[in-house]
Amino acid sequence: MSNFECDSLKYHSEPVCGKIKVVPTKACKTAADLAKAYSPGVANPVLAIDANPDEAYKYTSRANLVGVVSNGSAILGLGNRGALASKPVMEGKGILFKRFADIDVFDIELDTQDPEKIIDLVKTMEPTFGGINLEDIKAPECFEIEERLIEMCDIPIFHDDQHGTAIISAAGFINALEINGKKIEEVKVVFNGAGAAGISCAKLFMAMGVKQENIIMCDSKGVIFKGRTQGMNKYKDLFAADTEKRTLAEAMDGADVFMGVSQKDAVTPEMLKSMTRDPIVFAMANPDPEISYDVAKATRDDIIMGTGRSDFPNQVNNVLGFPFIFRGALDVRASRISEGMKIAAARALAALAKEPVPQVVNDAYEGRQFTFGKEYIVPTPFDPRVIEWEAVAVAKAAVEEGLARKPIHDWDAYRESLAKRMIEFWEHSV
Repeated sequence: MSNFECDSLKYHSEPVCGKIKVVPTKACKTAADLAKAYSPGVANPVLAIDANPDEAYKYTSRANLVGVVSNGSAILGLGNRGALASKPVMEGKGILFKRFADIDVFDIELDTQDPEKIIDLVKTMEPTFGGINLEDIKAPECFEIEERLIEMCDIPIFHDDQHGTAIISAAGFINALEINGKKIEEVKVVFNGAGAAGISCAKLFMAMGVKQENIIMCDSKGVIFKGRTQGMNKYKDLFAADTEKRTLAEAMDGADVFMGVSQKDAVTPEMLKSMTRDPIVFAMANPDPEISYDVAKATRDDIIMGTGRSDFPNQVNNVLGFPFIFRGALDVRASRISEGMKIAAARALAALAKEPVPQVVNDAYEGRQFTFGKEYIVPTPFDPRVIEWEAVAVAKAAVEEGLARKPIHDWDAYRESLAKRMIEFWEHSV
């Protein structure tokens, strides 16, 4: 066992088991406190909520509580390990929600592979939460689960494996196009991987201006083309291309963009060489990309390269998305997270990457100096301004689309409150 593996296990087990706990927000030190916290005082908020369900957001933790729900059927890089083995991942999600956006989390591991049971259980738990983050549920079941729950529930439902990757990669894509001077409606894009992330990335890219006829999607069996029957489903059918190309190598010939959410070593140097000038390559397979950063840079010095790793430039990291998206959605009590809210998040991140980077960010990366360009097209998760830019953009989009039940009118005050909230959180954190 490596030193890192030992350190990781120690981190999860000491000084107490696990990574999250429940902490009271009110004092319960006296008989008077007890009487208010429970019987008989608790009857008053019960009656208030019974009379007006919206009062739950005032008298309970629902306004700042997200359920992270998984059955462990698609744990990143590990596959189907089941509900119990997924718990460390879901607890980790809880840490990220709290660390980056001061959102509380209950992790919910469901011991079932039946989509209908997951849908029923999550719907049943709706009164507990202000939002639901679905996690590590395999495709294609994850699509139907999310779609059905969005229809059934009146709170945000967000499958991060789909939309997190899509939003962060879209932010980098916007800036990469600006750097290489190409137009979004003209670029030819190849997606490798037709699971949750790949299909969601393609949908979001189309919503932002990529033309469907300029997209080729591949899976483990090659190009998804019109008339193919092997390994298909209704979600892949949406991206069946009218093309004679059948392999990933053929698809990448003449492409401007490669978006990889598949497996390591799927891309060769020869494939990179066949792409057009100034190619954009996001090799996002974890922990090892479709082609290594060093090999890609040695093959094409004009490449704009991103990966899922923190030890290379342009990390496409979902933590840049879900905490801040939920922060904005919760703060305006959005009924759902729309495509417009996702696009707003992506554009906010892209815009922030162009701003001068504060020294605290450079310090978090051992003094590395970040400047907008080929090796810095998305902000880092440790940029304290992300919450102010992204949460505000998401909340604004919700208000503009009529999805907010608690609209914000003073955006400058809201932005300042977010910064203050995180400062106060850090003053009292572990």
